[in-house]
This record gives sequence, C-alpha cells and structure tokens, in this order.
Amino acid sequence: MKGGKIGESGGLTFWLASPGDYDDVVAISDGIYEGNDYLPHRYHSWMTEPHRVVILAKRDGKLVGLESGLIVDGGSTVVLEGLRVCPSERGQGLAGVITSFTDQYIHQLYPNVKMKRWAWGKDPGPKKLAKYSLLTKRAILSLQIEAEAFDAYLSTLRAKLEHETGTGSLEQESRLVVMEEEQLRHILLDPGVSSQIELPGDVIIQDWKPLKLVESNFEVLRRRNLTWLADSLEQPTFLSLHTPPYPIPYKGGSFRFSIDLFGTKADLACRALLAHMEMVRGEIQGLVLMHIYMHQSLWGRLRAFCECSVGVKLYDGYREQLLLEHKL
Repeated sequence: MKGGKIGESGGLTFWLASPGDYDDVVAISDGIYEGNDYLPHRYHSWMTEPHRVVILAKRDGKLVGLESGLIVDGGSTVVLEGLRVCPSERGQGLAGVITSFTDQYIHQLYPNVKMKRWAWGKDPGPKKLAKYSLLTKRAILSLQIEAEAFDAYLSTLRAKLEHETGTGSLEQESRLVVMEEEQLRHILLDPGVSSQIELPGDVIIQDWKPLKLVESNFEVLRRRNLTWLADSLEQPTFLSLHTPPYPIPYKGGSFRFSIDLFGTKADLACRALLAHMEMVRGEIQGLVLMHIYMHQSLWGRLRAFCECSVGVKLYDGYREQLLLEHKL
C-alpha cells in the first residue's frame, strides 16, 4: 500500500497508510484495549493484504486517528477494523468523522460495496443501536495464564473432563476432527450448516472478523493460518477454530490466543477448548491472554470448567461481542 493524501473533512486531512507510518500508529494506540491490541502485530501484513484499505487521519500534520476496511463477500461488503483515536483527541467526536470519511472513500473506491459490517466489544446503547442492524451477540470468556502454568493447567482440564464424562479416558470418546481446507469449504458452503450449528448472523466470526459463508471469503480465512475442528465431517453440529497466538503490548509484552466456538453443546465446547489449547502448547510463552468467543448459553458452563487451576485467572467478567451491519 502506497501512502498519499486522499481528502479532507472536519478539520482533518486523510491519507493512505504506508509501512513507514508504523511507529506513529503504535504511538497513538497507547492504552487501546488496555494493551490487548492486535494492530501492532498485524499492521505490516495489512499493508500488503488484497482489498484492504488503511486510512490515517491527521491534524496539522500530526497523526490523530486510523481506521481500516477489508472488502469481503465478493466485493459487496466492507468489514471495518482498527478504529482508534490518539489519547489527546479522544472524546471529541473524531471517531465519527473518521468513520464517515472512511465509508465515503471505500464506496468511491469500491462502488459495489453496499454494506458495512463490524464486531463491537461494547454496547453502544439503544440510540446508536437503532441506527444499525444487530445480527447477533456472542459471549466472551477471557483468561490470563502464565506460560509456566500452562501444561499443568491442560492436565487439570483433561482430568476434569474425563471425570465429567465418566470415561476415565478421553480417547474412548469420539474425537473432534481437524478439518482440511476442502473439507471446511464443503461444510461451510452447505446451505443447511448455518442453522444446524446455529451460526451467529449466518456468518463465521474469526477473532472479531465477521464473514459471510460465500466462496470468495475462503481466501480471507486461508491467509490467517487457522486451525478448525468439527464433531463430524458429514453433518457437524459444532465447529471451532483458533487463531495462532501472537504478541500484544499488554504488560510490556504478552501473547494473545483466540478461540471461536460455534454451536450450543457444552460438552463439545469443553472438548474443543481443550483440544485447541493442546495444539498450541509449544507456542505459549510469558503471559497469555486467552479469549474464547461463544454462544451466550455456554458462558457459565465454560467459566466453571476453566476456573480450576493455580496460575490461571479470569481476565474480565462476562462480556459480549456484538455483530453489527449498516447499509452504505
């Protein structure tokens, strides 16, 4: 992506981001998500991602904000990500100016885009919600884990699950299946799978990125090196995926690990959670913030399942992920 001025609005000038803007972007991101921020890790890949637009807002030559949009759904939708305003400018309405300009610029660049979609971590209130279409809400369970406690934690979870299932060994139970790309495509493009698994809003949400179940979005998913599990390759009732752990600024340097669960069966949710954690045990180091996104009915059960070990604590209480849409 090549930088360059693209317009003005509300006392701001707008520019396309470039790799050389990285340090300034990190500087204005201080305190974003309390340090649980994905952008420092993803910024450079965003610069080369197909159909990705990253827009910077400046005042008097100084960077004050950013927003990004990814064109998905065969060119009909933009998924918005990364909105932020520098600390000294927050609370002054700049986010609305930046979003409005971004909407107009993306529609000018991609005239076939008719809808914008995004996942939001805070309830914007009834007045703002009235302007959008709320597709669904998901529950979020967040844990803070010390790497040196990770192996012991997995052993505790495995023993607890074996006790709850009454098998004495999980190997006696039917295993979750790791899906290859073609198997995943076959399952997700099945018209009946959305209702069968109760997919929220008929979309797959990957670490805050909501995507419709259409062929063109598989390339977006493929680029993210995801691991997928299903309870069946024929008629699945439960799907899950994890995004590989990546570094975040939290407490001077930590790792973030995200797991998305789709379905409402609590026993499969616990089994999938344990399986995904075991797959990344060799990648875990330092302090890890693990975020698990799920159907609201599963939150209490998974919290009880996960709270069982020294070195692990609840990072936050019950939170929700809102999936929103709005016509451009």
